[in-house]
Amino acid sequence: MPETRRSPAELRSMFGENLRILAESYPSISELSRQLGINRTQFNRYLSGESFPRPDVLARICDFFDVDARVLLEPVQNIMPGSDPLTGPLLKDFVGAGVGLIDENLFPSGFYRFVRASFLDTDRFVTGLVRVFRDDGATIVRGYETKAALGVQGMPITRQAREFRGLVLRQEDGVSALISRRGSHTASFNYLSRVTSFENNVWVGYVARTVQETLSNDRVVRMIYEHLGTSIGAAKAAARASGYCTQDELTPYEKRLLKVGEPFA
Repeated sequence: MPETRRSPAELRSMFGENLRILAESYPSISELSRQLGINRTQFNRYLSGESFPRPDVLARICDFFDVDARVLLEPVQNIMPGSDPLTGPLLKDFVGAGVGLIDENLFPSGFYRFVRASFLDTDRFVTGLVRVFRDDGATIVRGYETKAALGVQGMPITRQAREFRGLVLRQEDGVSALISRRGSHTASFNYLSRVTSFENNVWVGYVARTVQETLSNDRVVRMIYEHLGTSIGAAKAAARASGYCTQDELTPYEKRLLKVGEPFA
């Protein structure tokens, strides 16, 4: 619970700090003041913690920024509607620190063809397609499980059931992604690091799935991501080829990166 016994100066300081944070996304304080219908000089007094707004002016500010009167009592990050826990006060310097640090040079937007070993059959590999894109400062990965991969597990193969989405995070020497199917029925952790290639468009790493340990199935396998660019034609061709393949159908380069025949260390 927030403190209730604070001096007027402390409350003014809290409100001023919150107002500065709320105003950061606006390029001009003068324009923001005009939109709020508040005198610029008076608005600056709010920002500096010199003054409180009248109740009707406070209501106007809260309505404009979609916050409530707790803006007087606690940090605005704690009261913003639908605030993201990753970028909230508890995690922003930890998990959240990697959310907005992925530029296009590190992990570009577009379509990616992936290849990984099968979790269920050590003699086969799975190929598929994902799309990476930016949304509101975050890097998102979206794709669909192949019908064959879900069908062999006795799971529904509808388009909705096959869809997965995830959040990509910056790592010291690559990227990671937490990916889940709709309803969070299953999830996986992906790690990728760029490798030297002719077109500089290949990432290699591994994927770990969140299932209980068994004697017959793997939980972690190696994986390759190949950036195809933004061409719909290339994406459609990769989608049509998605599914299971054998070791003989892999290219020598893919076999080397996936270390076929070597146990995961």
